[in-house]
Amino acid sequence: MNRCVWIVLFALGLSSLQAQVRDSIPDTQIEPPQEDVAPRELASLDPPATTGERRKLDGIAAVVGDYVILDSDVEKTMIDLKNQGATDAEIDDCSLLGKLMEDRLYAHQAVQDSILVSDDEVYAQSDRYLQQLEQRLGSMEKLLQFYNKESAEDLREELFQINKLQMLSQKMQQKVVGDIKVTPEEVRQFFRSIPEDEKPVFGAELEIAQIVIKPEVPEAEKQKVIDQLNAIKADVEDNDANFRVKAILYTEDEASRSNGGMYTMTRQTQFVKEFKDVAFSLQEGEISEPFETQFGFHILMVEKIRGQELDVRHILIRPEVPQAALEEARKKLDTIRQHVIDGKYTFAEAARNFSDEKETKFEGGQLRNPETFDTRFELTRMDPALYNQVRNLKDNEISRPILEEDPRGGTASYKILMVTNRFDEHEADFSRDYLKIQELALRDKQFRAITDWIAEHIDDTYISVNGEYRQCDFSNNWLKQ
Repeated sequence: MNRCVWIVLFALGLSSLQAQVRDSIPDTQIEPPQEDVAPRELASLDPPATTGERRKLDGIAAVVGDYVILDSDVEKTMIDLKNQGATDAEIDDCSLLGKLMEDRLYAHQAVQDSILVSDDEVYAQSDRYLQQLEQRLGSMEKLLQFYNKESAEDLREELFQINKLQMLSQKMQQKVVGDIKVTPEEVRQFFRSIPEDEKPVFGAELEIAQIVIKPEVPEAEKQKVIDQLNAIKADVEDNDANFRVKAILYTEDEASRSNGGMYTMTRQTQFVKEFKDVAFSLQEGEISEPFETQFGFHILMVEKIRGQELDVRHILIRPEVPQAALEEARKKLDTIRQHVIDGKYTFAEAARNFSDEKETKFEGGQLRNPETFDTRFELTRMDPALYNQVRNLKDNEISRPILEEDPRGGTASYKILMVTNRFDEHEADFSRDYLKIQELALRDKQFRAITDWIAEHIDDTYISVNGEYRQCDFSNNWLKQ
C-alpha cells in the first residue's frame, strides 16, 4: 500500500460506524451524537436477503493471528468508504484488505502485550450505539430485520466483538505512536524535503473571535433542581428505588439516558473537573450530594470500582432559564457591541472584560479550530453553523447577537462574532503555516514508525492470505515472500 493510499484510509477512519449508519439507514428520527464512535465493521453484518434469494457463500480473505477477515468484510467496507466519497483511484480491494489486516495485527499484538479493554466498557459503548440505531430505524424489530439477526442479543454480541477488536487496535496504535513528537528541526527538514512542485496548498481561511453572554439563572430555579435531585437520591437510598431507572426517566444527558446514566471513566477521561472530583471521592454504591457543572446540576452514583477505573451513573437536570433572563443577556451584549463600534474599547478588550466563555475570553475571544487547535478555520472545512454565522460579515464588522444552544448541553447563551483576519488560498509557507506543516511532519513520522512496527510483527505472527488476494502487490510483506 503506498503512502497516499494509507493516508486516505487513515483519514476516512475505518473505526467509525457513524457515517456508514448515516449513509445506509433512512433519515427518520435522531442523528447519532457526533462524539459517539462505534466500529465501521458493523458493515460486515449481512443485510437481509429477499425471499428466495440465493446467498453467496462467504469466503475467507485472510487470517491474522486469531482474527479472520471474510470476503464480505472487504466488499462491504469498500461500499461504505465509497458512500463517504472515496474513489476507485484512491482505494482498491488490495489496499483495503491490507488496512483490515493491519487492524487485526494491532489487535492481536495488543492481546500478546496484555493491553486490556474491559468488557463493561465495550458493552456500554455497544448498548449506547444499539439504542441510537434503534431510534433511527424506529424499532428493534426493524433493526434486526435490517441486519438479518434473530435477536437483539445476537446483534449485541456481534457488535461487542467488533467493538472490542477496534478498541484493542486503537490502544495498540496509540502505544506505537502515542509518544512520538517532532522537533522544530525535524519539521524544517520535512518541509525542505518536499519537492517544489509538490508543496501543499492551503485553502482560504478565517480567524474569528466571539463574545458570549450567558443568562443569569435565578437562585429559585437552581433550588428547584437541587430539591428534585435530593428527592431522587432519597428515594434510591431510603426506598430501594433503582438509580438506573431514575436516570432513564429524569436525566437530561441524552448521551447516557438510554444506558441509565452510565459512564466508564478514569482520571484521564475527558470529563469536566467537578464531575471527576466527585466521582473519585465516592465509595462503591455511594450517591453524591447534588453538585453543579457547566452543564447543570448532577447527582452521581459509583456502581463499580476496578482499580483506577470507575463505572458511574449520573442524573443531570438543568435549571429553567426564564425568557426575561435571556432578553437581559441579549440587551447586555447589544450594549457591548455598540461600545466596540463606537471605539470605547476594542473587541479583544471587550471579550477579556465581559465574555462569559472561559475558553476564549483571555485570548480576546479568539476561537480555536477543534481539529487543529490553530486559530484558523479553512472555509471548506468549517462547521456549517459557524460558517453561516460569519459568511456575510465584512472585515471588522460585528454580528448582531445570536442565540445559540450550547452544543455540549449547557445553558443557551447569546454571542457576537467578528472576523479578525482573512487568508487567501496559498502555497504552504514555512513561517506562516508552521502549525499545519508541523502536523504533516508528525503524521509522516508516525507513518514511518507504524511501517517499521508492522514489518517487525508480521514476521512473528501467523498470517494467511487466500484466493485472488495472493496476487495483490501489498506494501507490507503479508505474503511473507
